[in-house]
Amino acid sequence: MPMTMSQKILAAHAGLDHVSPGQLIQAGVDLALGNDITAPMAISEFRKAGFDRVFDSAKIALVMDHFTPNKDIKAAEQCKVVREFAREHDISHFYDVGEMGVEHALLPEKGLVAPGELIIGADSHTCTYGALGAFSTGAGSTDLAAAMAKGVAWFKVPAAIKFILNGKLSPWVSGKDVILHIIGGIGVDGARYRSIEFTGAGLASLAMDDRLCMANMAIEAGAKNGIFNVDTIALEYLKSVNMKRPYSIYSADAGAEYERVIEIDLAAIRPTVALPHSPDNVRTIADVGDIAIDQVVVGSCTNGRLEDLRAAAEVFKGRKSAKGVRVIIIPATQLIYRQAMDEGLLTVFLDAGCTISAPTCGPCLGGHMGVLAEGERCVATTNRNFVGRMGHPGSEVYLASPAVAAASAVAGRLCGPEGLG
Repeated sequence: MPMTMSQKILAAHAGLDHVSPGQLIQAGVDLALGNDITAPMAISEFRKAGFDRVFDSAKIALVMDHFTPNKDIKAAEQCKVVREFAREHDISHFYDVGEMGVEHALLPEKGLVAPGELIIGADSHTCTYGALGAFSTGAGSTDLAAAMAKGVAWFKVPAAIKFILNGKLSPWVSGKDVILHIIGGIGVDGARYRSIEFTGAGLASLAMDDRLCMANMAIEAGAKNGIFNVDTIALEYLKSVNMKRPYSIYSADAGAEYERVIEIDLAAIRPTVALPHSPDNVRTIADVGDIAIDQVVVGSCTNGRLEDLRAAAEVFKGRKSAKGVRVIIIPATQLIYRQAMDEGLLTVFLDAGCTISAPTCGPCLGGHMGVLAEGERCVATTNRNFVGRMGHPGSEVYLASPAVAAASAVAGRLCGPEGLG
């Protein structure tokens, strides 16, 4: 029976010839990921279960990215637990202040993600790695504990939705606009426990950073994972991160079954914003009306990569952020920070009146480095805008691309780059 990309990866890792939607399987994992919020719980469960060794110290990644540099005593204690565990078990891929980055930007950059691999992480946005043709998905901390000990996890095989992308992106339109358009069309539960598969000639219009953003936000449509066909753009990216270990490229079988097949004309998509308080409350920037803002954040595991910073800098160049608007720029990794510095992007941001942070998830989840007060509005390149997501329950978050976020900072209200004149 024909299988989708995700089903073929799951079957291979379960040692089966075939799997079907709804089937429960146990599959081996190629990488298990935790961060400074979720890993301490996993470590506690690991020890409670009586485990005294990890299955493979080179197949676990622990990234201190959410509340680091540590924002308070509790955050410091959380990180200490993970630091001690990493030392005890000689974890190869432990990343702390000075070398860490936002986990879902860091792991692809470090060459820890390859096509055909099966990756779980105790963070819902682990689905990001589907941009490289991997099956990657979020899991609970208990699942992470079991995976760290035994190298396996349970899965229910997902059914699939196929998105056929055609055409080419227009100026100032990015992967963020595409995925917001998709979520606005199908809703935050439109792909619940489904695999979203991206294919079509339009992939040639999407840079790797666009794809990472789109796979990252598959979870915002309720998806189990998002996955892209592996093409020359993906292969070039793998070369750029010095990928040397062998990997397998899977493509869907002819006749693979999809619950829905949706065609998207990329040329028809315009700069798009998700209004409070849901990622599917979507409008084009031309239709949002006159909405004044207090803060802008450019960063996160969704849009803190180099192409994102370049897009924001292109808008900011020669301009100033509006009086009274706080602008926070967060390069997602140390390497991206250095690249942005070498290209002069950080100078552009500083000249525009922005502040620049060390890599951190920080404001995305209302942790630090940009928490909102009651009544404040923020345009953010993050992935969620639920009530209280970035601070006070009475604040508002508007999700947008880096270009729209930068233009809004300059205008002092929601605005697209073309609206600046």
